[in-house]
This record gives sequence, C-alpha cells and structure tokens, in this order.
Amino acid sequence: MNSDPDPFEQGERAARQNIPAEANPYRDGSEEHALWAAGHEKVAGAREANESEGT
Repeated sequence: MNSDPDPFEQGERAARQNIPAEANPYRDGSEEHALWAAGHEKVAGAREANESEGT
C-alpha cells in the first residue's frame, strides 16, 4: 500500500477548505503541482458552477 499523499486528493481537500490555488505546495512545473491543481480545480470549478446557477 502506498502511504505517500495523493496530490490530486490534497488539491480537492484544499478547495473544500477554501484554500486558494496559489497555496499549491508543490514546485511549479512538477507532475505533483499539476495533479494538485487539477484536484483543486475539480472541486472549486464545481462549486463555482453551482453558485452561478443560483443567480
């Protein structure tokens, strides 16, 4: 079993906690940075879509 943290899941969790995308802890250009950003965008993008439907 892999005990390393999953950057994608970390990004999702950060977005749920309202942590901004700029807080990505991984080095820019790394695979982990991209995965974290994708996880963050998945959650943050869905949240923004839901908010805009209510207007």
